[in-house]
Amino acid sequence: MTQKRALVVRGGWEGHQPVEATELFLPFLRSNGYDVRVEESTGIYADAAELAATDLIVQCVTMSEITREQLAGLTAAVAAGTGFTGWHGGIADSFRASSDYLHLVGGQFATHPGKEPCERRGEAADNFLPHTITLTDAGREHPVTAGIEDFTLDTEQYWVLHDDLVDVLATTTHPVRPWQPWHRPVTSPAVWTRRWGAGRIVVTTPGHSVDVLEHPHVRTIIERGMLWATRTASGS
Repeated sequence: MTQKRALVVRGGWEGHQPVEATELFLPFLRSNGYDVRVEESTGIYADAAELAATDLIVQCVTMSEITREQLAGLTAAVAAGTGFTGWHGGIADSFRASSDYLHLVGGQFATHPGKEPCERRGEAADNFLPHTITLTDAGREHPVTAGIEDFTLDTEQYWVLHDDLVDVLATTTHPVRPWQPWHRPVTSPAVWTRRWGAGRIVVTTPGHSVDVLEHPHVRTIIERGMLWATRTASGS
């Protein structure tokens, strides 16, 4: 049996701890038989031969920039069957200036609503709110999320702009609060998959910090997402 190859690409905004966060998952990949390569920039995406030989890309690059050649390499690889996955800003808030990247992943971070202004202290926790991750009917049957019950987190709650080509496995709802300008609850996808050509994409929006990634349900979803997104022989 041919060994699967995983490429971990990390960098961007240090607030999401790209090194510490990705290191958390390297033992899982290796224990599941992947040959793992780690890159500290997106330069590898311009190497068509390397990506063609890669079965799974795990990306943790918040914000930052990507060149036209790098993005072309990434999108071509995914369309040809390379799996693509990640969590939080490392995949849903990458390369804000690139509409083609947004088109690839199908959803983009817009904001994470914060606490009441009088409770804010000028720190990351100003944006931590208790919220529920709710499995959809599809999510209760999907290999990535089957058997996981709804769960609560106290961390950043992503508000995501998305299209209807995403298959939503879990959602989170932003309630109406007196200090916010919206007038009805807004539900965002929290976990989704996307088929792109022969490739599979999995996006998990929780994961602001290592402690969130270590939450049993979050970690299970991310790890299952890696396995599910990995290139399949049939391309389906």
